Amino acid sequence: DEELARQLVELGQWGTVLTREEFQSRKVSPSLRNQHRTLASAGKELKDNFLKALAEREENNRNGILTSIIFIRDRNAGVQEVSGYIDYAHRLQTEDFEAYFSGKKRLMPRRSDLSFYNWRTQMSTSHSSPNYEVITDQPSGLVFQNKTDRKVLELNPWAASTDNWSRSEVKSDLYVQVVIYDHKTRSTTLTPYPAQ
Repeated sequence: DEELARQLVELGQWGTVLTREEFQSRKVSPSLRNQHRTLASAGKELKDNFLKALAEREENNRNGILTSIIFIRDRNAGVQEVSGYIDYAHRLQTEDFEAYFSGKKRLMPRRSDLSFYNWRTQMSTSHSSPNYEVITDQPSGLVFQNKTDRKVLELNPWAASTDNWSRSEVKSDLYVQVVIYDHKTRSTTLTPYPAQ
């Protein structure tokens, strides 16, 4: 449309003008656009309940239907007890999970995660992520507020699950304690997770 092209130029939108053939050759076909990225857990034989739980949530965390917060308590390489809360969706975006699902690395809390605590040194850190705001000044203690819908997750293990939040304790042979908090961020049907 020539009129639209003129308006774009008047608004300062400059760019390369393509011929119809060039445009058609560069245009991505709908079938390629709809292909999903291969999941890091795909094709892996997962024996631990925790890795199975992560694999079940991987696709929904990657596509934004779900954001999960993982609580891990375990011993680090220095045999110090550490614990922390990890934004699973954010970690999926920032690192390759192939090594975790293959068993080459262990998923552990870091000082850069939502929260981190070293029980021996009593060093504590907390950082907000692209998905969650960390709120530390609440009477109930540490809470996480989802940045999309502003819903607040209280970490009280006796609190009832809501329509947006659920809490799952996962029995694992790899970690002392694992809890996964799932937050449904889009109104769509999720695949139910089997009991752990």
